[in-house]
Amino acid sequence: MKLLVLLLSFVLPMAALNLSQVRQAYIAAAKSEAGAKKFASLLEPVTKDDNNKVLVAYKGCSLTLKSKHSNYLPDKISFMKEGAAYLDHAAQSDPQNIEIRMIRLSVQENVPFIVNYRDNIDEDKAMILSRYSNAPKEVKSHVGNYVRMSESFTKEEKAKIK
Repeated sequence: MKLLVLLLSFVLPMAALNLSQVRQAYIAAAKSEAGAKKFASLLEPVTKDDNNKVLVAYKGCSLTLKSKHSNYLPDKISFMKEGAAYLDHAAQSDPQNIEIRMIRLSVQENVPFIVNYRDNIDEDKAMILSRYSNAPKEVKSHVGNYVRMSESFTKEEKAKIK
């Protein structure tokens, strides 16, 4: 009985996570430290082994935001490395997923140059542009909103995103 309760305590939070909720928390996380903390807390149960690699990518993003808001240098480095590992793992596990690529792009666009985590910007941009038209409506909306505000995309590229 105790084992069942323990298992349910891990499974139920994951079942309760839905992508719409996570997407909204992602948007809020970029605006404030409080939003970033709520986003990280929401994704706490996610691991690299989860089947939903979009959630794995969001978890990676949440870790990089923890790095941004940490005042202790070893934690900053640790959170950033772990977050980048989650993001890269998700992108390697589902390389054609434009939402995962958008999440990684958003991190790479915004980390300081000294962090040296900017190698996939052009690759992710190209993949997003090439696969955008075939994405589901909700993903198109979310990714499109990001592309329109991103500084990595040209006016011409942004015009292709509808």
